[in-house]
Amino acid sequence: MPLKIEEYPKLKDFVIRHQEETLLLLKELAAIGAPTFQEDQRAIFCLEWLKRQGAENAYIDEAGNVIFPFRCSSGRPIAAFLAHMDVVFPEKGQIPVKEEGRYLKAPGIGDDTANMVNLLMCVKYLLMDPPKDTKYGLLFAANTCEEGLGNLKGSKTIFQQHPDIAEMISFDLYLGDLFQTAVGSHRYRIEVRTRGGHSFHDFGRENAIQVLSGIVQELYGQPLPKTGTTTYNVGRFEGGTSVNTIPQSASMYYEFRSDQKDSLQTMEQQLYEILESHRSSEVEIDTTLLGIRPCGSEDLPQDKMKDLIRRQNRLIQHYTGQPAHIQSGSTDANIPLSLGIPAVTLGTVAGGGAHTYEEWIEKKSMITGQQLALATILQYCETI
Repeated sequence: MPLKIEEYPKLKDFVIRHQEETLLLLKELAAIGAPTFQEDQRAIFCLEWLKRQGAENAYIDEAGNVIFPFRCSSGRPIAAFLAHMDVVFPEKGQIPVKEEGRYLKAPGIGDDTANMVNLLMCVKYLLMDPPKDTKYGLLFAANTCEEGLGNLKGSKTIFQQHPDIAEMISFDLYLGDLFQTAVGSHRYRIEVRTRGGHSFHDFGRENAIQVLSGIVQELYGQPLPKTGTTTYNVGRFEGGTSVNTIPQSASMYYEFRSDQKDSLQTMEQQLYEILESHRSSEVEIDTTLLGIRPCGSEDLPQDKMKDLIRRQNRLIQHYTGQPAHIQSGSTDANIPLSLGIPAVTLGTVAGGGAHTYEEWIEKKSMITGQQLALATILQYCETI
């Protein structure tokens, strides 16, 4: 019988011994700007770092993902482990990283740079002390396009290129979190165009901003589906030329989310009914679909999914002392869940301020989180 992973003494020894290296790697990576679709500098850094550890077969794929396959022989089931490189902020180049006592602060440092560092350090562990055998091939990826309008391009590419993936775990967000349900979303840019004109001489003509405002008002009064959890949001609104001009155009970014596929379809139908009611001979409305994130599949094997959640909840409780905070979310795990492949997302760092320039992580939490990440990966090994 393999030794129980949570009792395996080498995990903590390795993490403590490499704590300084872990924090240095985190500072270096957090300083590299990586907006969605522009993760190339981080990818190069990660690839070069992996090769220095001995991962000679690591490579960058067509989507910009950094991939390291470990014993992924043909026909063997694969367990995949992902952490995304991109952050929500537009800055490229050098990003300031502040060290303030117990904390490190930088935009994107927790979401998802610290988790990616823990994933990379797990690879280092495997290369330094390879298990005798593994039940699965292990596929590691620092992936692209998880945030915003990246539409999970990196994760999609991984599952297209590796059909033998049997389970997937994404390292994302904060210690104690365990996402088990995929929240899908549809995102749109909606533009209203009118004839416009002079605010005084052409008063009475259709005003694009007024029309779009009416659409927003109706969207915020629409009924929500009764099954699952569904939300909607107008996140950006722009238009007009000057204070004395009747606007000829106005546009907005709009999304709705749900953990139920049928609810997404209901929201889409309601959107198009509302838009149609505002069209006229003087009002044109264009709708551009910016992206879709899928929900989970009805074909997901519930017994295997429950077993994966049980195993991860047990490990999280062992290392944090608390039961996992089980919830729904929109992460790279949406892709496998939509394909009927068991997957969860869990965090490996304590922090806060995600998606703000003041994001922070607690340095000491990397010790706990890295042990959790290692235990998560080593459970797929036959002997440890």
